[in-house]
Amino acid sequence: MSVQHLSDRFEIQDLLANYSHAIDTQNFSALDDIFTDDAFIDYTAVGGAKGNVSETKAYLEKALSKFSGMQHMLGLPQINIDGDEASGRTICFNPMVIDKDDAPHVFFVGIWYVDKFIRTDMGWRIKHRAEEFSYFHNFPSDFQPAETNHV
Repeated sequence: MSVQHLSDRFEIQDLLANYSHAIDTQNFSALDDIFTDDAFIDYTAVGGAKGNVSETKAYLEKALSKFSGMQHMLGLPQINIDGDEASGRTICFNPMVIDKDDAPHVFFVGIWYVDKFIRTDMGWRIKHRAEEFSYFHNFPSDFQPAETNHV
């Protein structure tokens, strides 16, 4: 592996970590430095929205306001680099906390992020992201996700 290849892998891994941090801290403006301007994001595999970056930020702001805590914990990504483009598949274990009956209720979401990356003048960015569903555990039967019809 070349030094460039290793550098590219580390930059993409940092991008993935930065995404998780932005989501968990609800710093949605940080997504502008993670996705390309024309990116397409698809969360429909777990009942979410799909759309461009602006639409996704609006959806996340509404959808994640219901949660008192969350952690997007990533496993080692599988990254395939081909020049200025790359693809990746990354496992995500995601505990989510909602208030239910005046007590915290924790449920777990298991997904994979399937991404297309592109090298830009500003560094690597995600051009396309789709979630692949694996499982829900302890998911509340009466949970109502945010409406997705605006996206």
